[in-house]
Amino acid sequence: MPGRRAAAPAPRPGRRPSRTTALVAAGVAVALAAGGTATALVWQGRERDRDDAARAAAVALAAGLAAGDLGGARPVDDAGGADPGAATELATVLEGMDGLRPQVAVASVERDGERATARLAVTWPVGQGWSYTTQAALRPLSSGDGTWGSVFTPSVVEPSLSATERLAVQRTPAQRGQVLGRDGAAIVADSPVVDVGVQPSRTTDPSGLATRLAALLDVDGDDLARRVTSASPDAFVPVITLRRADYDALSAQLKPLPGTVFRESTLPLAPTPAFARALLGRVGQATSELVGSSGGRIAAGDTTGLSGLQRTYDERLAGTAGTTVQAVPDEGAQGGPRSLLTADAVAGRPVQLSLDARVQRAADAALATAKSKDAQPAAALVAVDVPSGDVLAVANTPTTGADRALTGRYPPGSTFKAVTTTALLATGLAPDRVVPCPATTTVDGRSFRNFEGEALGSVPFAVDFAQSCNTAFVGLASRLGAQDLPDAAAAVGIGGGWASGLGVDASTGDVPADDDPVARAAASIGQGTVLASPLAMAVAASTIARGTWTAPHLVLDPAPGAAEGTGTSTSSPTSASAGAAAEPQPDAARLAVVRDLMRQVVTSGTASALSDVPGAPVHAKTGTAEYGSGDTPPTHAWVIGFQGDLAFAVLVENGSSGGTTAVPVAETFLRALA
Repeated sequence: MPGRRAAAPAPRPGRRPSRTTALVAAGVAVALAAGGTATALVWQGRERDRDDAARAAAVALAAGLAAGDLGGARPVDDAGGADPGAATELATVLEGMDGLRPQVAVASVERDGERATARLAVTWPVGQGWSYTTQAALRPLSSGDGTWGSVFTPSVVEPSLSATERLAVQRTPAQRGQVLGRDGAAIVADSPVVDVGVQPSRTTDPSGLATRLAALLDVDGDDLARRVTSASPDAFVPVITLRRADYDALSAQLKPLPGTVFRESTLPLAPTPAFARALLGRVGQATSELVGSSGGRIAAGDTTGLSGLQRTYDERLAGTAGTTVQAVPDEGAQGGPRSLLTADAVAGRPVQLSLDARVQRAADAALATAKSKDAQPAAALVAVDVPSGDVLAVANTPTTGADRALTGRYPPGSTFKAVTTTALLATGLAPDRVVPCPATTTVDGRSFRNFEGEALGSVPFAVDFAQSCNTAFVGLASRLGAQDLPDAAAAVGIGGGWASGLGVDASTGDVPADDDPVARAAASIGQGTVLASPLAMAVAASTIARGTWTAPHLVLDPAPGAAEGTGTSTSSPTSASAGAAAEPQPDAARLAVVRDLMRQVVTSGTASALSDVPGAPVHAKTGTAEYGSGDTPPTHAWVIGFQGDLAFAVLVENGSSGGTTAVPVAETFLRALA
């Protein structure tokens, strides 16, 4: 027909289609397949996006439950609309949990179209751990931006909670473990105390009351007045906690003061306020910082270790509080509380130390007699049992603050000459060799002098040792190599790696190798870069007394390094190569010579005040260690020594000299034990 295109002739039977026809057909087929694949990929991508959005909502909910704050969890109602009341509802559910928060992890997320369910694994830090699973509905936000949120109900927190119930916890403190002494008897045990406080509503003169309490109790009156005036009227404003005996001695003066109130309780206490206090630490009400960092182990109001060993081993000593968790109905709701968890308290375990109560009391009392250029001298005394290496006493004054006896780092002064002598003996020096002791001597331009400019002239080395002649040792230092003093120190424990076996932080000291003749001369008399703690010097004295090496011990149980929670590392950050150094190998023959020389220090030298102490002969070495700068640098006073099976070291900061300042403390200590 006119106007219509003629139809293409049909291909003849057996004839293949033309190449053009085949390509057109193939192109149509590919286009159809590609369109289907693209549609499938788009659909799969959208499904993955929904899965990811639902899981993100579950993760945000888990984080919000763990934090007690749904601010980042996007709470929604069942239709996907925002739920502004969810945060308040969660706070109500948790308000009775005393600040405890659970760990929450997403166990699984199952989605069916626009609806999903998250399974959450919840673990509370109560009892031995309270764990369960719970579920939460997840919905896409009605805004349509692809974001999902979670539907909050009380059952999301705990699966059995109804809409009118909340959680509440009650804790029963566990019996705190005791700190035991070397003999297994308790040296820290529950003792009666009285908390002295002020109730603002009961006083009309807060400033006057604070002034009178400050005078009676040695507290900061200005700080107390500020706390009283800023507190609520019926608050208990703490002033001080007194041992019952101390309170009884002051009660007649305290009770008549208007506004002063009292609460009786018990606390783990040592036999006396001074008893190894810096080492043992103290126990009291947990601070907010300790509560926050405990992972739920410590709750507000708990009694816990605040410092020292009580803090280091708090997890062991404290035990586990008894816990009861209930589902409590809202006010006006039907029904009563339901028990969800009951866990009995688990008593704390003891910590046993090597301290000997009798020796510790003697050390504390002796330090109280220390005198120096300071009005209230800082001092330390450490005693070690020679046969066993047990640390028998760790005393500090002031009793609060740093444990200078264990962790202090001081130049040991002439007490280090006992170590230097072992190195000199190895070079062939004999005690009877005549060695000059001039008033001053110079090494490469550096002048060294004796205490108060003394000069002995040319005398046997044994006399130089007994009279602590600096210039004699400085003159002999040229016999020593760079490594000789560090090796001699390590042989008696100074600078060794034994601190990791004590169970508490401690410094073993530091004796660096040095090629410089001036530095080596200074080191030979315990000055320059040589540093040691009183503990390290007491350990050195015990090694000299024994003639062989025995590692010191302080915490006996748990064994230091045992795999249990102690709250802190038992290795010392200030010890040299802790746990890695080889065991010291002292030369017994040289130590025997040093023992004889230390006896002469007592019989005819700088520690002669110890010559008539009852009991076994006393061996000692005094030291006056300069520190700081100036023409006449300030000094610390030292004495180390041993009597029978007891080795000791005494340090008095800013003391005039070892013989006049430290020796009297050692004498008082040894006489108390005679």
